[in-house]
Amino acid sequence: MGVSEKDKDKMKARLYMKFTGESGLDYGGLAREWFFLLSHEMFNPYYALFEYSASDNYTLQINPDSGYFNEHHLEYFRFIGRVCGMAVYHQKLIDAYFIRPFYKMLLSKRITLRDMESVDTECYNSMKYILDNDPEPLCLTFSTNKELLGKVEEVDLKPNGRDIEVTETNKMEYIQLMIKWRFEDRVKKQMDAFKRGFQDIIPLNRLKIFDEREVEYLMSGLGEINVEDWRKNTIYKEGYKETDDVIKWFWKAVESYDNELQARLLQFVTGTSRVPMNGFAELQGSNGPQKFCIKKLGKPDSLPRSHTCFNRIDLPPYRSYHELKEKLRLAVENTEGFEGVD
Repeated sequence: MGVSEKDKDKMKARLYMKFTGESGLDYGGLAREWFFLLSHEMFNPYYALFEYSASDNYTLQINPDSGYFNEHHLEYFRFIGRVCGMAVYHQKLIDAYFIRPFYKMLLSKRITLRDMESVDTECYNSMKYILDNDPEPLCLTFSTNKELLGKVEEVDLKPNGRDIEVTETNKMEYIQLMIKWRFEDRVKKQMDAFKRGFQDIIPLNRLKIFDEREVEYLMSGLGEINVEDWRKNTIYKEGYKETDDVIKWFWKAVESYDNELQARLLQFVTGTSRVPMNGFAELQGSNGPQKFCIKKLGKPDSLPRSHTCFNRIDLPPYRSYHELKEKLRLAVENTEGFEGVD
C-alpha cells in the first residue's frame, strides 16, 4: 500500500510520543524508547520475518521463507522499511544489527565472496575451494538445492542451469551466481519491499554518500565498546603473547582510537560492530563461541588481514608503535581493497 505525500510529511514532522497509562513529556527520550521497543518486536525471529545469521545469534538477515509463514510478509517488510527510514530521518536508532550484505543491498552495491565469510562459513569454504581448485571432479552444475521443512527443491542459477556443468572455464560465473542466489535472489521481494518503505521517508540515493559500514552506524549506532573486556577475552597465536611489544602497541592503538574507529576495527575482524549482550566472552565464530584472536602472520611492510569466520586478525610483527597504528588504520579504513573473489 502506497503512502500519500501528506502522510509522508506527517511521518517527517516532529515526533511526540506518549505511552498509554504513563505520564511524561517527550523531549526525545520517549521517541528513542519507542524505536527501541518497536525494533525489538519487528526483528524478533519468532515472527519469521528475520532470522539470525548462520554464524551467530546477534546479527540478523532476512528470512527467505518468510512468505511461507506469513502471507502478508511484504506489507510488514515495507512497514519495517518505513520505521527504519523514520529512525534515520529523526536521528534515532533501531536496536538491531544486520549482516553486511543487507546494508550492501540497501545501497545497491555488489556483494562479494568476502562478505560471505562471516555469514555462511560452510558455503564460503565451498566457494573458496572451487576458486582454488579444478571443480570438474565435483560434478557440479549451475544449480543448487533449497530446503524448506524437510522438502528439497533444485533451483537453477541460470536458465537450464541443472544441465550446465561447472568447469575451470566458467567457475567464476558459478561463484558469482551462487553469491547472488545466497544473498539477493532468495530475498529479493522482501528487500524490495523494505527499500520501498525506506524510500517512503528518505530517497535511497541520499544514502549513496555512505558505505555499508557507515549505514550500519547510521541505523544502529556505534554502541559502547569496553576495550578492557575486549583485551581480557583475546587469545594469541603463532608465537604472540600478551607481553610482546607488538601486542602492547596494538592495544595502545585501540585505546587511542575514537569509538567509531574501534567499531570499524571490530567490524573488520568479526564482520559486525556489535558486541554480544554479555560482552566479548560470548563472541561467536563459525563453529560456536570464538574469542577475538591475534595471530602472528605477515611481513612488516604488509597490512593486517582479517578472517571474520574465526574472529581473527593476522598481525605482522611491526617494528614500531607508529608503524603498527598506521598500518592498522589503513587496513580498517580500506577494507574494500581486501574484498572480492581473490
